Amino acid sequence: MMKTLSKAEVKKLRDELWAIYKVDLFKKGDIIQLNTDTKSILVNKELYFFSYEDRYVPTLKLLQKINFLKKVTVDMGAVKFVVDGADIMRPGIVDVEEFNADDFVSVVDVNNKKPLAVGIALFNSKEIEAYKTGRVIKNIHYVGDEIWSNP
Repeated sequence: MMKTLSKAEVKKLRDELWAIYKVDLFKKGDIIQLNTDTKSILVNKELYFFSYEDRYVPTLKLLQKINFLKKVTVDMGAVKFVVDGADIMRPGIVDVEEFNADDFVSVVDVNNKKPLAVGIALFNSKEIEAYKTGRVIKNIHYVGDEIWSNP
């Protein structure tokens, strides 16, 4: 069920998102709605955040407007696997920004720098840089998935 948030609820949500992401995405006049079933957040009927393990995760469509997550850059050979939902393996990574284990990260390709996926870091960035092999980012949302296809 969709619930349009009151000004007080919007302020609380804005503060909560600021504490996590350090970004203010709501403008005066925006209609902010919460899907109480899925705990997803819509701004002017556009899906901005979905819930994953009781945490708000930005959608790729939002990140294509303003990518405020730390980035993991993959080579072009990894792209087809990432957009098929595969987790990100260390050999396909060419660069990482600094982040902690369990942070949400944006996976971008080396040529276009456009977000391809949102994942959860299984290790911190320094550990990932030191590794040569293995799964290092869990892919939870990617171009073409059910969340992407949601209007």
